[in-house]
Amino acid sequence: MGFNKPPVQALKSANKLKRRELFVQHKKFKDKEQRELRFRRRKEEDRDPELKAARLAKNKPLTIDQKRVWDDVDDDSLGVQVDLEKLKRRRIEEAEAAEQAAAENSEEDDDDDVDSMLDSDEEGDEAHQAALEKKRERRARRDNSIAPSTTSTNLDLTPSSLAVKFPTLFSDLPPPMPKILITTSLNSTIHNEAELFCGLFPNSNYIPRSGHRYAHKYSLREICRFAHNREYTAVVLIREDQKKPTGMSVVHLPSGPTFHFSITNWVEGKKLPGHGNATNHYPELLLNNFKTPLGLLTAKLFMTLFPPRPEFQGRQVVTLHNQRDYIFVRRHRYIFRDKRATEKSIIGADGKELKGVEDIRAGLQELGPRFTMKLRRVDKGIGRAGSEGDDALQWEWKAKMEKDRKRFNL
Repeated sequence: MGFNKPPVQALKSANKLKRRELFVQHKKFKDKEQRELRFRRRKEEDRDPELKAARLAKNKPLTIDQKRVWDDVDDDSLGVQVDLEKLKRRRIEEAEAAEQAAAENSEEDDDDDVDSMLDSDEEGDEAHQAALEKKRERRARRDNSIAPSTTSTNLDLTPSSLAVKFPTLFSDLPPPMPKILITTSLNSTIHNEAELFCGLFPNSNYIPRSGHRYAHKYSLREICRFAHNREYTAVVLIREDQKKPTGMSVVHLPSGPTFHFSITNWVEGKKLPGHGNATNHYPELLLNNFKTPLGLLTAKLFMTLFPPRPEFQGRQVVTLHNQRDYIFVRRHRYIFRDKRATEKSIIGADGKELKGVEDIRAGLQELGPRFTMKLRRVDKGIGRAGSEGDDALQWEWKAKMEKDRKRFNL
């Protein structure tokens, strides 16, 4: 005789031993039901694989990134939370729709023309419609990915308003080889951490900043003037608290802008398990998930801090991954190796195995340092004191910005 599911009142028995026995029986019955349901569902999905695909599509978890809310405006100015890629696509579609409407209006005006002319216009419209359908199919085909990955930042989407505001960053001339001066706040004790930043940014020099009572305390503007006269392209000022880096200000020479970041979760490379030792090769740079105008401005700043031509023989890569307005900085060394017998084959976006890489795998070794940044303020000039005019403060983080957890700035 099988055990029936006990009522809820039976679980509230006054006898402790009886209550425990009823709860154990109730738990066993519940586990048995779940197990039978799983086996029954597996048999049905083996007979009809479409049921499994429908179940997985329905049970897809919704993350905060997928619930992200954008501003529904046709504006690409600094501080507006819009996806520039979707905005550009929408503008192209609107322009195509306007052209099509204008063509239809011109056809209506020419209704009294010769029938042969009308036939040729209809054929041209059909060809135009076929071309538009192919474009839409191509766009839709890119969205149907089984395992979507974070898209890398496309700096070609930079709006013209940013190029007008920051002409030194968005210049048509080829970027110069970066040369960075790294310093710290007055009476700093994080000399070792500053040397690690020198290893992270190529072609950088660390100059300690003294706060002795007989020494001249140089301001940030004086340091930037000194650096510009010696052909430096950027100045990085590191702030500390309790002998750890807590902030970083990056000044793009000669006249700004200045970006202020906070630093958290600082971990040196030697404290990482299984870490490697970095070499002097120029690393590759990966900028992930910068989508808004402010995000592209931040990505462009970091792009100017690394050489445009990496040295691939070093196999080093620096990743700046933006997620929910936090920028995760990682540095790895990669290697291509043979696939082990216990590893599975690489599956593409269409769910099939990729051809040509059946026996190849990529291994990663973290080099460090590892830390997380968050953008706090953007000044037009060199720092807050060196910025003048109504637009001296371009953007500043405020606590009320995080009131809605589904809205992000980068």
